[in-house]
Amino acid sequence: MSSRGNVLFVCLHGSAKSLIAAEYFNRLAAARGLGARATSAGTEPDDAIPPRVIQGLRADGIDVEGRRPQRPTPADVAGAAAVVTFACDLGELASRATRIERWDDVPAVSEDFKRARDVIVARVTRLLEDPALGT
Repeated sequence: MSSRGNVLFVCLHGSAKSLIAAEYFNRLAAARGLGARATSAGTEPDDAIPPRVIQGLRADGIDVEGRRPQRPTPADVAGAAAVVTFACDLGELASRATRIERWDDVPAVSEDFKRARDVIVARVTRLLEDPALGT
């Protein structure tokens, strides 16, 4: 598979918004038969995924138990067809990105998981309609 359809989602802690976005991107891309795949990262990664995120995703049939947020690497950014950030700055890594989208207005997961998830899923769905990400 080419990296043409790869998407990197990045939020501050790498444990909520970016993780939800990557998991739903992968689920929806697979359901559509697309080769595009996503990963998530955090500019200041948490040590662990918060229980409310694990429980919320588990209720949707997605298991992220035991996963650990990671920082984005230069290779992650350079290898992505698109980088989507959630209210964070990539710093010097931004110069390696082919394309950056900012989704800064997504509601806080800590305040309302379902509302934040629904906003993220709607945007991921639109992103998957982009021909540049199809493989």
